[in-house]
Amino acid sequence: MRRPFVKIIAAGLLLGASMAASAADKPALSATLLRGGTFSLEDSRGKVVLINFWATWCVPCRAEMPALDAYYRVHRGAGLEMLAVSLDADGSKSKILKATSAFQFPAARLADTRISRSDVPTALPATRIYGRDGKVRYESMGQPLDAASLERLVAPLLAERR
Repeated sequence: MRRPFVKIIAAGLLLGASMAASAADKPALSATLLRGGTFSLEDSRGKVVLINFWATWCVPCRAEMPALDAYYRVHRGAGLEMLAVSLDADGSKSKILKATSAFQFPAARLADTRISRSDVPTALPATRIYGRDGKVRYESMGQPLDAASLERLVAPLLAERR
């Protein structure tokens, strides 16, 4: 069952004004991971970073996760980092952990993520891919990725040297 994006947008707005980033601070994204630890986009400079926004109720989101995980498993040693951010309105940690239990990529809840309100996507799935230079190289909303599209989008970025 698809839930209204109004709840997702409201959850993003509840992150507070302190999370709004100035243009000089971008990209600004950090998260407390569901399985422990933290993630910071700033600390990932020099690596290719894939940020995927999803929800447990989003069928296309769940369908793309095996391809994302397979790509991450093969390429993380080559400088690929990934973070899956759940936009579930209820933010149930146990439900999100269950949905991601078979995957090795790190995951976080939107409620545990510091992100500019303007960077919270309005359609799912949404993916941003950052190059080694920290700049957004690819962005999509509402379009799931598969193995072929990941190879086409990410492989050239992994081949780049800083």
